[in-house]
Amino acid sequence: MKEDSTKIVFTIGLLVAALAFYFVLLGQRGIELIQDGGGAAIGLGIGVLILPVLGVWIVYATLRAGFQHQHLSRRIADESLELDVSDLPKRPSGRVDRDAADALFQQVKFEWEEDPDNWRHSYRLARAYDYAGDRGRARETMRRAVELERAEREGRAGS
Repeated sequence: MKEDSTKIVFTIGLLVAALAFYFVLLGQRGIELIQDGGGAAIGLGIGVLILPVLGVWIVYATLRAGFQHQHLSRRIADESLELDVSDLPKRPSGRVDRDAADALFQQVKFEWEEDPDNWRHSYRLARAYDYAGDRGRARETMRRAVELERAEREGRAGS
């Protein structure tokens, strides 16, 4: 497990470094276009300069969300509350069978409805959405879980 996470972190580091290099090149091109002085070149240069800024923001937001989700994942694992899908039937791709994922989702949704303000239930619901193939709702629910866990942690720290 440790070796797998090291490979993942190394790969992410390489990708971020490659993106940083690309963003620097884009920034240089944008500055060169602006220095050209023509109206169209200046407009294009400003547009090109926006791309690295947008790229940095996307990389930051993605990494931040990943770290937050990893934090919740560790806490859930420490509390032995991770969804167990080892016994569920799988498709040839390795994904959980749709009917089994839907049944799991219904079970977890019932737990969440009993206590929707508990980050643990929101986390489990986000995972169930993911297994059921609803990525949009999984992301939205995971964001809610992150917010609820942060509020719980800050509330405990303030006590």
